[in-house]
Amino acid sequence: MAKLDTEERDTLDKGAFAFPKERKEPLENASHVRNAIARFNQVKGVSDDERDAAWKRIKAAAKKHGVEVSEKSWREIGKD
Repeated sequence: MAKLDTEERDTLDKGAFAFPKERKEPLENASHVRNAIARFNQVKGVSDDERDAAWKRIKAAAKKHGVEVSEKSWREIGKD
């Protein structure tokens, strides 16, 4: 994954994150999108409404960066 250093992360617009209020899970490229999905359930202190909104942002970023997402909802993450 292309790692963002603190300075790069701080320059990103809030809209570049799955969870913009918390500035968590950047969605700058395909690697970041895959990481945001993998770490989605690790984000603490957010409501289900915030998770719904974050999932929409992740799905849009996945489409933009060519990442296939099999889950229809964030509630399906980690369930086989």
